[in-house]
Amino acid sequence: MLDERKAAILRAVVQEYIETAQPVGSTHIASAPGVRVSSATVRNEMAVLEQEGYLAQPHTSAGRVPTDKGYRFFVDHLTEPGRLDDARRTRVGDFFSSAHGALEQMLFDTSRLLAGLTDYASVVVGPTPEAAVVRSVQVVGLSSRMAMLVIVLSNGHVEHHTLELDDEIGESVLSGATAHLTTISVGRTLMALPIDPAASGNERLDGIVDTCLAAMRSATAGASSSVHVGGAAAMANAFDAVDVVRSVLGTLEQQYVVVSLVRDVLDRGLSVAIGGEHGVEPLAACSVVVAPVQVDGENLGTVGVLGPTRMNYPRALAAVEVVSDRLGRRLAEG
Repeated sequence: MLDERKAAILRAVVQEYIETAQPVGSTHIASAPGVRVSSATVRNEMAVLEQEGYLAQPHTSAGRVPTDKGYRFFVDHLTEPGRLDDARRTRVGDFFSSAHGALEQMLFDTSRLLAGLTDYASVVVGPTPEAAVVRSVQVVGLSSRMAMLVIVLSNGHVEHHTLELDDEIGESVLSGATAHLTTISVGRTLMALPIDPAASGNERLDGIVDTCLAAMRSATAGASSSVHVGGAAAMANAFDAVDVVRSVLGTLEQQYVVVSLVRDVLDRGLSVAIGGEHGVEPLAACSVVVAPVQVDGENLGTVGVLGPTRMNYPRALAAVEVVSDRLGRRLAEG
């Protein structure tokens, strides 16, 4: 634990470095709010903070910069949660008020929104079909021997399957199949659909129901979370070294790595993983801020931002929290 003065000096160094990206000297910190001591005292305290691993000195004559340990202390001791300014909050509200259409498009647009709010790369991981429950199901006739199965899932995803029928089927049979499917599937996940549903007594209707259930289960075959990365180009401005930029951008293109990263951070009960904490070597110069997207208490996705370790953590945390909450509410509405 750091005493109050060292903590105040460390916070001031972190805040200044986040703002300027330049090593921070003692003279500037001496007049910072909450510090108010002589430059000599600040130099002594900064030397102690360096010895304890919270600060580093890039060059002998330079000021100090925070280490991952210093950023971790800063994040863990934020005195108050960050808050989006009114313009950004209005932007979020307007976006979700007008967000309609296909789920994948909305997730893609959400990634762009989050990137614009933070000026960092954003990650939106959508839910897989097997994680969502059936909200509604309908069998619609297309012709005398063709029908379409329409499934609406709780994550907002809509599945369409065209069915070729052996015999001519009337609307009454299709309506009966819809009613039967609604009884046995609504509220269940696609993985939990019955293998051998109770017969209705109508052989043609039961045949359609069996065909529909097979199509519904096939929707989960090979299903994986969709990943949308927005604002990746902004990362090019966040680092001076070209090789770091290349490594970061190359990693962001690997969807499996991105999904594993955000899930691992959440599984460890973290909302922020700093530098080497997340264990992805090509992103060692980055921090990740994540939050789950929840619908009815169930995690159905993840949103997050990825930026340099000197990111504006209060703003990033606020943006991720607001967007994850609004996206969850939007998915719950269907």
